Amino acid sequence: MSDIAIRVEHLGKQYEIGGQQARYATFRESFSNAASVPLRWLKGERFREKETFWALDDVSFEVKRGEAVGIIGRNGAGKSTLLKILSRITSPTTGRVDLYGRVGSLLEVGTGFHPELTGRENIYLNGAVLGMSRVEITRKFDEIVDFSGVEKFLDTPVKHFSSGMYVRLAFAVAAHLEPEILMVDEVLAVGDAEFQKKCLGKMGEVAREGRTVLFVSHQMDMIRSLCAHGILLNNGKIHVINDVAYVIDSYILMNKSHELRTHFELNKSDALDIQIVRGKIIGNDNRERDVYDLFSKIIFEFEYLITKPIEGSVINFELKRNGSPLFLSFDTDENEILLERRKPGYYVSRIKIPSPLLKAGRYTVSTNTGIINLTTFQHLEDVLSFDIELQSKPSSLLSYADKRNGVIAMPLKWQTQEKTNFPS
Repeated sequence: MSDIAIRVEHLGKQYEIGGQQARYATFRESFSNAASVPLRWLKGERFREKETFWALDDVSFEVKRGEAVGIIGRNGAGKSTLLKILSRITSPTTGRVDLYGRVGSLLEVGTGFHPELTGRENIYLNGAVLGMSRVEITRKFDEIVDFSGVEKFLDTPVKHFSSGMYVRLAFAVAAHLEPEILMVDEVLAVGDAEFQKKCLGKMGEVAREGRTVLFVSHQMDMIRSLCAHGILLNNGKIHVINDVAYVIDSYILMNKSHELRTHFELNKSDALDIQIVRGKIIGNDNRERDVYDLFSKIIFEFEYLITKPIEGSVINFELKRNGSPLFLSFDTDENEILLERRKPGYYVSRIKIPSPLLKAGRYTVSTNTGIINLTTFQHLEDVLSFDIELQSKPSSLLSYADKRNGVIAMPLKWQTQEKTNFPS
């Protein structure tokens, strides 16, 4: 029996842009479109020719049974497209995929669940899709429910579930119905820290049992802790295949070659009640810079617009180092009055990072707007970026900062006093 679990040969996926995707049209739509052609031409509109791009281009690799492989790359690199092809959700344009074993996949919130069915019914539905018999699903049922932690809502239609509850139940089904190959996309980021830890533990257990795991994530710490090997995608092509530490280092180095973003500006949208329109990084001198030293004070400034009175709104700020999240902060953390009805107007918020705190490395900033525990209006991923560098300034902290474990270099105050008696 071969030890290969996944074989991918010259895989390619082409999409159309700049034109309408092919789909079935009704007679009424066809007639309406045909009738509108002369009018649109008179208005000066011209038909754009369809353009194409390759989301994946000549991708080939093999994964052995029992391997845990991390797939990383920037947004648009082709990671999710690859997993959708491997999961048979979409078909490739070129090449072939051979899968040796039953596949369980968790690609995005709600994939494979019917919103009108209850959690209980969706466990059986999802299990049947994976090829399990009703007897097998029943045998695993209690274990799935216990892992998911949604027992209280098991007989509620999943359309009423939060995104976190969706992910909990979907992962529990995918991981416990004994697939030989488990594929997990970025969705674990929706869950809380405790559940993420549970999921990583379960995926590690799956790998130790001799089954195969493919894991897509932007969180390098997760990839490093779970996976022994990695694949780095860039513009639809394989950039590096190697052990996970080498692949992560290659990803960081690749990102460093791109220009840092010290500011951004967005067009106003009439559809959003609260929206960020500008952001920038500045130092204490109010000047934009993209490189700071260990002792620099760094200020992040966001300008936002409220178009109508709104309750429960929040703006958050997430800081990542070399792709791994450091912390998430909300503008309501120490000002809960903002959760009450905010008045229409134009506002500016500032966040100051104390120094010394951040170790050397590349940092990116993401920010969201929305209504707490309900909906997201904006999701602005990695819209600002900057570097921290160790610069020549005499300090014991500077000397040892880069060698310390952890992700921050924050000095703490120690109180030391001499005691007169030595304990016997």
